[in-house]
Amino acid sequence: MTALLERDRWVFHQRTKIIELNAEFEIFDEEGTQIGMVRQEGQSQLKKIARLASSLDQFMTHTLAVYDENGAKVVELTRPRKIFKSTVLVKDAAGNDIGRIVQQNMVGKIRFALENGDGIGLGSLNGENWRAWNFAIRDTAGQEVARITKTWEGLLRTAFTTADHYLLEVTGPLDPAMRPVVLAAAAGVDLALKQDARGLN
Repeated sequence: MTALLERDRWVFHQRTKIIELNAEFEIFDEEGTQIGMVRQEGQSQLKKIARLASSLDQFMTHTLAVYDENGAKVVELTRPRKIFKSTVLVKDAAGNDIGRIVQQNMVGKIRFALENGDGIGLGSLNGENWRAWNFAIRDTAGQEVARITKTWEGLLRTAFTTADHYLLEVTGPLDPAMRPVVLAAAAGVDLALKQDARGLN
């Protein structure tokens, strides 16, 4: 397990862009030290033009990769084209399937099932409000083990006043096998929700 996966707090910071065609996040610890990066990959120029000129994002496949501070890939997540519900496929650095994040509903507080590479349940990602930006991550017993908080204003509040940022925090005993899927869930939650039919951008 890489050092990035062993942490208990990750702050995701998205640079503000007028037109966002390549999603890019920096990952910091709570002291403000950069510990990783999330980049959107595999976009051709044609695809970028199509995204700029249309509203077809949900019908396109999108891939994000999480890298550690040394530039080594830690986890990759792909959201295939969708019509309604999202499924995000999670791979490790070697390209092995290690999990899926599967949207369970479209009405009310949004929920995602977290599964391992064999489709066996690891837990769930549960939106706590209709805008779906604060999430409780629970294991199969229903115990909260981590949390994504969009409105967190901790030690980095003064540094991040003009851009999108949110916190992933381990709050309970987290199975090592679940850690890369949880990190992928935090990195990909905006990707999964971005073209949600309810307009929860």
